[in-house]
Amino acid sequence: MATKPGERRLQILQTLAGMLETPKGEKITTAALAAKLECSEAALYRHFASKAQMYDGLIEFIEQSLFSVINQITTDEEQGLNQVEQIIALLLRFAQKNRGMTRVLIGDTLVNENERLQLRINALLDKVEASLKQALRIAATQENLKHDADFGALANLLRCYAVGRWEQYARSGFSREPLAQWPQQWPMLYFACLSQSGTPGSD
Repeated sequence: MATKPGERRLQILQTLAGMLETPKGEKITTAALAAKLECSEAALYRHFASKAQMYDGLIEFIEQSLFSVINQITTDEEQGLNQVEQIIALLLRFAQKNRGMTRVLIGDTLVNENERLQLRINALLDKVEASLKQALRIAATQENLKHDADFGALANLLRCYAVGRWEQYARSGFSREPLAQWPQQWPMLYFACLSQSGTPGSD
């Protein structure tokens, strides 16, 4: 039975993501991808105009996967600090379950690709940071965070924590899992949020 165009595109992206899971992190070529799929490079280009477009597909998957859950968290959970906890846990859990996607998120696989791809990842992370900042603002309105806290600095700190755990996971050959110390580290981050105080207007 012939594979439908949409199914073949998904198969290509799934194979690419699987190849990205190798701890050694070799550069992936369209020739290697085609060999893995047992097809010609020309067959790949019938579905994607370039390798950059394939990475675009992976980034789109990441964005949809993360923000569908983030939007659900912010809708279902009323407490701001609980939103923060759940969003960070989501970021760690997603990376742990999707090794290849983790290398895309940290830009490891994008070094020699179109710079537009890294800019897209940066925009995605900025959007995550904005979600954390909004959750912190909500926590302040609920009297769970100081009103003069620097929400921007806190949100950036939390973003850097998640990205740092992703980096450690990838650089360790996927042996140091992002969720490994989360139960111990969240109380530390929580305390940092509660004790932080900035200057009025710094949000």
